[in-house]
Amino acid sequence: MTEVERPPFENPDHWDKTARNYQQTAHRFTSHYAEAALAKVPLTDRSRVLDIAAGTGALALAAARTGAQVLATDFSPGMVACIEEAGLANVETRTMDGQALDLPDASFDAVFSIFGVIMFPDWRKGLREMARVTRPGGHGVVATWQDQGAATFLLLGQIRGRLFPDRSGMTMPEAVQALSDPADFARELVAAGYRDPEIDSVTHDFLLDVAALDEPDTLFGMSPDWTSLSDADKALVVAEVRQMASDRTELPIPSTALIGVAMR
Repeated sequence: MTEVERPPFENPDHWDKTARNYQQTAHRFTSHYAEAALAKVPLTDRSRVLDIAAGTGALALAAARTGAQVLATDFSPGMVACIEEAGLANVETRTMDGQALDLPDASFDAVFSIFGVIMFPDWRKGLREMARVTRPGGHGVVATWQDQGAATFLLLGQIRGRLFPDRSGMTMPEAVQALSDPADFARELVAAGYRDPEIDSVTHDFLLDVAALDEPDTLFGMSPDWTSLSDADKALVVAEVRQMASDRTELPIPSTALIGVAMR
């Protein structure tokens, strides 16, 4: 890959364009993992919380419901705008690159990145930035996917492997591959400046609404495994999903994440 051929997920314009689709198709699902991450850190109305690469705010909005003061950051203005629409008084938003946070050292009680820092070109720098802004005694929490991702991305990878076994599929971000083993994940958190890491596996079903297959570009459109297909191949994929669903109205896709929690 040349320097100009950056993957789409490293471009804020990509996320600006897909923010509404993400909010409609992924937000509720990622909220399950956000809630699991929040359950690992005690928050009060005096807690200062930072959500890095916040997306449409699954973690930030849930943290705000505890009464904590939350700053949600993302490099995509479109994502930030979705969070602002919630209108919560204890949620502040800023457009900001998580690899170079414009924030003072040791300024937050808890710093989260739910499937965010794992997308960064320099994800190790992102982890170090998380640790830098976490106060001593505070917590850092990172969620990453295992294997080939989750939800429709995981499903598409599996189906492509069956239908088109000779074609290469979507390459997962480097951090997803590097952090898929819990021991490696723990070592990276320590190297970033945290201590006493604990890594837990969390699995939830993504419930694919079979009716959404009537508009497959909306359902699958964020994945290169979909957009790289011809119309004929897309039709084969949709037919395969319908066959998997049989007479069910929802197709469960078990998706596993690792959630790492560490102290500063």
